[in-house]
Parts: sequence; C-alpha cells; structure tokens
Amino acid sequence: MLDPWIGAVELRDLIIRRELRPREAAEFSLRRIERLNPGLGAFMTVTADRALEDADRLERLPDEIRRTMPLFGVPYSLKDLTWTRGIRTTLGSKNYENFIPPTDHEYASRIAAAGGILLGKTTTPELGGRPVTEGGLCPTARNPWNPQYTAGGSSGGAAVSLAAGMNSIAEGSDGGGSIRIPAACCGLVGIKPSRGRVSMAPAMGEAWAGFATNGPLARSVRDAALLLDVMAGSVVGDPYTAPPPPHRFVEAIKVQPRRLRLGAIAESALGLTDPEVRARFEAACNAFRELGHSVEAIALDPGQQLRDLAAGLVCAGLNSVPIANPELMDPEVRAPWERGRSITAAEYINLVTQMHNVARIIVQTLQPYDALLTPTLTRPAIKVGTGLRFDELWSWLAFTFPFNATGQPAVSVPNGFSGDGLPIGLQIVGRPYDECGIIGLAAQFEEARPWGDRRPPVD
Repeated sequence: MLDPWIGAVELRDLIIRRELRPREAAEFSLRRIERLNPGLGAFMTVTADRALEDADRLERLPDEIRRTMPLFGVPYSLKDLTWTRGIRTTLGSKNYENFIPPTDHEYASRIAAAGGILLGKTTTPELGGRPVTEGGLCPTARNPWNPQYTAGGSSGGAAVSLAAGMNSIAEGSDGGGSIRIPAACCGLVGIKPSRGRVSMAPAMGEAWAGFATNGPLARSVRDAALLLDVMAGSVVGDPYTAPPPPHRFVEAIKVQPRRLRLGAIAESALGLTDPEVRARFEAACNAFRELGHSVEAIALDPGQQLRDLAAGLVCAGLNSVPIANPELMDPEVRAPWERGRSITAAEYINLVTQMHNVARIIVQTLQPYDALLTPTLTRPAIKVGTGLRFDELWSWLAFTFPFNATGQPAVSVPNGFSGDGLPIGLQIVGRPYDECGIIGLAAQFEEARPWGDRRPPVD
C-alpha cells in the first residue's frame, strides 16, 4: 500500500528503482481523489484518462531516459487558471465553463516533459480573484484540517490536494498571496518566485502589471524546490526575466546558511495580527536566533504603503479578462471587475509607475537584510462562507501582497497550529532573485522545527 504522504523525491526514487510502476502511482492518486474530492473540493476536472496514458507512455521509456526526468512518474496537478491544450480550463468562471485552450502554458509543458503525470485541474475562485476558493464555478475548496474552514485561495484546490494526500506536488499562481495563503491555511510549503522566474508564455506576457506569477506547492521544502527547478525559465521575448540561479533550487536545501541578518515585521496598520499568530511568529524568530542568525524588528509597513495601488492594479487586471455575461459572475469578483472598467489607460499607467516607485523604496529599505520574516497571514483560516469583500481582504493579506508588488521571492512554511488545530504560516522573503537563499532558510527551519509528522483527519 502506497503511503499517501510520500514526497515527490521519494516517490520518483521508488519508480526509478522499479519498485513501483508509474501506472500504480497514478491509480493510487486517482482512487484517493475519487474518494476525498467530493467532500473537499480539490479538483474541478480530473483527467483520469490522460493520467493513465501519461503513465503507460512513461513505462515504455528506457532507464537512461527515465533518469534524466526529475519528476519521472510523479502525479501532479495544474490550477484551473493554467492553459492546458485540449483540456477544459474554466478560470473558475461560468463565462469560461467550456473553454478549451489551444495550447499549454510553457511551465505546464515543462512539468509534463519532466515526467510528471497530470491528474487534473484544481479549483480556483473566479479569475483567481479571491483569497478563498468559493463563490464561482468551481466547488468550494475546504480545509482538510477542518472542512468548516477555507483552504484559502486562489490556489485553494491545489493546497487541498496536497494536504489531503492526493498528490505530492502542485502548481499554483500568486497574484497577491494566492500560493502562500493556501499554503499557510493548509500547513504546506508554497513558493512565490521572483518576477520573471517562471515564464507566462505563450498565453500571457504578464499578469496584473507583473503582480502575478506561477510557482510550486508541496508538503516539504525539498519537493517545492524540485518543482520550481522544473517550472523556472524564460522564453525569448518575455517582458521580465530573472537571472539564472547560482545552482539548482533543490540543491539550496543542502547549503547551510551562514550567519544571516534577518529583518522581522510582525504588525501592519492594515489589520491586527492574531495573538496566536504573533506568538508562533515570535517562536519562529527565536528559532532562527538559536540557529545563529540575528533577527531585528523593522519599522516598515509595506502593505500600508502599497494597498491603494495594489487595489487599483488588481481591479484593472481582473477587468482585462473578457466577460461576455457579467450577470453570471460571482458578485465578490464582479464588484472589483466592474471597478476596473472605470480605470482609464492614463490612470493605469500612473498606478504602475507609482507601484514601481514605492516598491523600489521598500526593496532599498530591506537591502541591509539577507531576508525578511513575517507571519504569512494576520490570522489563521477563516470559516467557509465568511466572505471578505474586496475592500476587506487586505487586512488578512497584509504581509503577502506587498512582495508581489516588489517582485521579490517569498516562501510560506508551516509554523505550528492555532488552539483550534488550524495551521499557521511563516513567510520568508528574499532579496530580489534570491530564491536559493530563502529555500535554504526554509529548509533549515524545517529541520529545526519539523512539521511532516502531523496529518489532517481525512483518512
């Protein structure tokens, strides 16, 4: 019996050694999805036939080719915002209920070429426009730790699939925290890469004025780094490109960080940090001190500085998606979509200019520090159906969206639990393009404060 909590690296090793067949791994995940998905809402579309075809094709490959594929035989999921040729991609919207893209996103092609087995498309709020996965066409993504609570969003379905042991790696996208929010809510690792690290070709040049990017979610730092290695890379003509890393991201977990100067921000004027979240954050800061790093509080509130600019840019970005019938939209997404319609081209350009200017000042302020620590969210997961209107969500996301504006890499890692048994996240933000640095710190924290032995009550 395959362990549902096996990591991607361990699973690939089993398959490479021929102790497990790719088809067996695919069938195991599909059975688990069939059993758990109706109650948890992880997948919008399950591509069972495609998964078994992928597995059978991989089984025919010779050993010398298998060993070159970093994800050989590993089942994975794609978010239902990601273009997949020939597979329904709804964007979580009734207006796109039957949309079938003519091509794949570049990173989707890379994951497939690395030997992954596609299980299907995970749930998302409409257009990725909410920090909870509910209200649109897709089923509500419920938190495996307590289904009365949200799994977060907008990559909520991806997080559910991992937290419930349906697969070990998942692709998500992040336009204000949409990888890190569900990672924090569900007790996972989620990496928002640097702007330009993962190409959006050929479907998009950029998203939300460079706010949004795509990246990995996993149950361990090593698996998240492995998937980022596969997804990363530019395409000629991309509007943003990140410089090549000094080595593979998965190798960064082996690099023992030297004594680092870490900044810390625990509060924002946008919303009070929950006392339990604050206590877990202070415990994490102390853990890094015990590991030999210095941790200094910083008098900086990037969320307060960027909120109004971010709100305008997100509204404009949402409105850039053509909608034939706004009456079919989730009202919580329709409101900012319609607000975006009133933003003129001149106003939009001014918003982008101001955003980059403020972001530049924030990055310069943080330059003396090797990395920044914050809570991922100001409080744990909220109950399903609680809402959060567009003007209210910033208080929950005060620590995530600023680093979409600056383009810095950021990772959310598990940092204990609330008294109600809900996961709490720690965010580590790196210098521009320094994914390797934050992956190394995250791996060091994972080793010092291991989280892999806790499981949600889904079995």
